[in-house]
Amino acid sequence: MLFDTQPHQQDGDFYTRSFQTEAKEGNLILNMGPQHPSTHGVLRIIVELEGEYVRRAEPVLGYIHRMQEKMGEVKTWQQYLPNMGRVDYLHALAWNWGYVGAVERLIGLEVPERAEFIRVITCELNRINSHLLWWGAYLLDLGAFTPIMYAFADREEVMDMLQIVTGSRLTYCYYRIGGVSNDITPEFIDQLKRFCTHFKARLPLFRDLVTDNMILRYRTEGIGHMSLDVIQRYGATGPVIRGSGEPYDIRRVEPYSVYDRFDFDIPVFHEADAFARYMVRMHEMEQSVRIIEQALEQLPDGPVMNPKAPLQLASPPGEAYFAVESARGKVGVYVVSDGGPKPYRVKLRAPSFSNLHLFAEVSKGVLLSDAVSILGSLDLVIPEIDR
Repeated sequence: MLFDTQPHQQDGDFYTRSFQTEAKEGNLILNMGPQHPSTHGVLRIIVELEGEYVRRAEPVLGYIHRMQEKMGEVKTWQQYLPNMGRVDYLHALAWNWGYVGAVERLIGLEVPERAEFIRVITCELNRINSHLLWWGAYLLDLGAFTPIMYAFADREEVMDMLQIVTGSRLTYCYYRIGGVSNDITPEFIDQLKRFCTHFKARLPLFRDLVTDNMILRYRTEGIGHMSLDVIQRYGATGPVIRGSGEPYDIRRVEPYSVYDRFDFDIPVFHEADAFARYMVRMHEMEQSVRIIEQALEQLPDGPVMNPKAPLQLASPPGEAYFAVESARGKVGVYVVSDGGPKPYRVKLRAPSFSNLHLFAEVSKGVLLSDAVSILGSLDLVIPEIDR
């Protein structure tokens, strides 16, 4: 049922009945999802409309719940690795890194320097890949078809490169406890250098085609204002918080790996609207290219896997936490060991979960068309929410 024209009739599921009970006389109850194209996944949002204005909205989760955390308790430490590529399929390597980083911290295992550089290179390339999909899909939500063609043309190049080293095109499982599964090839390095040159020339085209377009500006500027107070109350991170003026980026505030060796900026915009969040991501792609180029220049020789990394891990009892900066914000992985071959507990901190819940508060009083713009500006990945 896409919408209900009789809001006070007591039918439907629990959430619909609850909204109907509290709805103002004459208002419309609209279900955005669980298959609405503007949600990019199996997310349902119930909206009460007064005319074309949103009176209240409530996300309904659980339609794609796969018990990722519970699976961590029944698989060995190594067997659980492929699950990470399914939590956030758009920035799978960030979740790979979060998990192996937590386990490495738990057992005190060092990662070879070359492997650290390779992790940075591939993770930043994956970040560009994620932002390109968001860019194309967001503009498609707003009615522009052409940009997604440009986005996917560049994404194909990125996926081709990542396939060379990972063997996969989307749900990557490349990092290992103690390093990476295999070294990068000269073919990959040459192709990546060519891509960086190409992509730096591509970004001004994106600006001319879309960013400076008055239609995009009308659909995003002044829309979905999120004050820093609201963002901090919900624990939102990533481009969402940086679009509200706070330079919070795990690569800087909690440095990990070799990020402290690179010169890059943290894009920050203070307008706190959908356009500010848009601009953060556009500038982040530029900064990711800067990081990749520096990492390639400084790439050391050596092994890509710690020879002391155990084939069958049985960690000592203890706990560890590791955080990384994904395309959507702070990814945190907390693991607990009881000394056995399997984790006793795995807890995942997903940025989309926090970012989504801003929507209910921020969307009140806006036009339904603007609510779609606000939702797209959050860049949600639903499996990350229903983990």
